[in-house]
Amino acid sequence: MGYAVVLGEALVDLLDAEHDGEPVFRQAVGGGPLNVAVGVARLGAAVQFVGSLGDDVLAGRIRRLLTDVGVGTAGLVTRPAPTALAVATFAGAEPEFRFYGDPPSWALLTADDLDVALVEGADVLYCGSIVLLHPSTLAAARRAWTLATGLRVFDPNVRPRLLSGPDALDGVRATTAEFAASAHLVKLSAADAELLYPGQPVDQVAAYLRGLGAGAVVVTLGARGALVAAGADPVPVSAPEVRAVDATGAGDSVMAALVADLLADGPPAGPAGWTDRVTFALQVAGLVCESPGGALAMPTREAVTRRFPA
Repeated sequence: MGYAVVLGEALVDLLDAEHDGEPVFRQAVGGGPLNVAVGVARLGAAVQFVGSLGDDVLAGRIRRLLTDVGVGTAGLVTRPAPTALAVATFAGAEPEFRFYGDPPSWALLTADDLDVALVEGADVLYCGSIVLLHPSTLAAARRAWTLATGLRVFDPNVRPRLLSGPDALDGVRATTAEFAASAHLVKLSAADAELLYPGQPVDQVAAYLRGLGAGAVVVTLGARGALVAAGADPVPVSAPEVRAVDATGAGDSVMAALVADLLADGPPAGPAGWTDRVTFALQVAGLVCESPGGALAMPTREAVTRRFPA
């Protein structure tokens, strides 16, 4: 088994909570790509995180969490900036995020910062999420994508609150098409699909991305499971029944499970293999939803097997 490189943002989530009857914010290390990296490590695979951190106490906590769970940090750079924050409020289990930090500490990675050997040696490269909204980090992601010699996986992970100006969404749509065209796997949520391609059914969105060149497309549908497009026709995959308390990081855990299995076994031989892998990934996500805390909720394979023995 080789290793994965995950390129993207790391920040601190402030999660809306309550203590002794008073509203408080619970601090948690977060960022979609960081959640993916932690999830891959927790599932027993080797992974390196590539991105930029600030130079404050919160950045130290991010680095310490990555190290503690076994995520490599050789590709991290430190910049003189406060750690960016994502404030999450809840209307049900799904969080809504607002982002704070100017410039964001996660947007300070440049193409020249990349460890070329680290990226070229990866068996799987993940790129995606909000780092693609900033020119310098988008350039870094493009360079990594070009350097990659292994499998390439992509997740747009669109955050509407960060889109500014009338052309911002068109830019995200163009970037999504660019990366999807040479991706072995694209994972996106139904919310991403609706934002990028309004009014289009998710099966048509998946078919469109495959038509661009993506090898397989997985669209997560929350409690309804996921849609897998890897053959002639998209296939629905049901989610397990869980006692959801916090969906933070659930979609990221789906990607983490898929990346971990790509590292362990390579691409599936056919569409049915993708269905089996997404079934397991949805079990991972279900377990994440049963615990608060995003990255801290990422489970081990043993924990998934105990929770879903069938």
